[in-house]
Amino acid sequence: MNYAINEIFHSIQGEATYTGTPSAFIRLQGCGVGCPWCDSKPTWDSSDFNHTTESILDEIGTYSCGHVVVTGGEPLEQNLSHLLKGLEFYGYSVQIETSGTADLPILLKDDVWITLSPKFNMPNKKEVLHEVILRANEVKMPVGKQKDIETLKNMIEKYHLDVPIYLQPLSLSKKATKLCVETCKKYNWNLSIQTHKYIEER
Repeated sequence: MNYAINEIFHSIQGEATYTGTPSAFIRLQGCGVGCPWCDSKPTWDSSDFNHTTESILDEIGTYSCGHVVVTGGEPLEQNLSHLLKGLEFYGYSVQIETSGTADLPILLKDDVWITLSPKFNMPNKKEVLHEVILRANEVKMPVGKQKDIETLKNMIEKYHLDVPIYLQPLSLSKKATKLCVETCKKYNWNLSIQTHKYIEER
């Protein structure tokens, strides 16, 4: 099966639960969400399905790590089933980073870690799906203003979520970071500060 890939690279996971973990990153092309502050806008187009599952596995096999992060774009806009089977066969732990706006793979294994970074009320009006919210292993909320906090609180209450909650300041701005710090202290949530950017990793 072929996939539209933006890049494959070896780095350190800098966000949320797996912060500090050496990881192979598979960044897929294609995203229909349209976040205005997206730092990966070159991934929005998905016209070129340029990698086979085998070529992806061959490339990440050259890296000395056991953890694979499938990200984008919005990775769930492509059918990941074949790729996930291959990663499982080779014994990788797998993390999928998703906006929650696309369906989960039908045969998704319980040990695949789902990082939900929910994108509510974005320009393209895609809905954050109930099934993805309920399957999430952690929530990593991008925060730029107080309204984002209120949206997150409403989601947690509506779905009775009992998973790690991370706040991630948009664009590493001082104002957003201060808001996230104060909110984490108030609700005993966690701070995700994109440590890979501070150590000048991708």
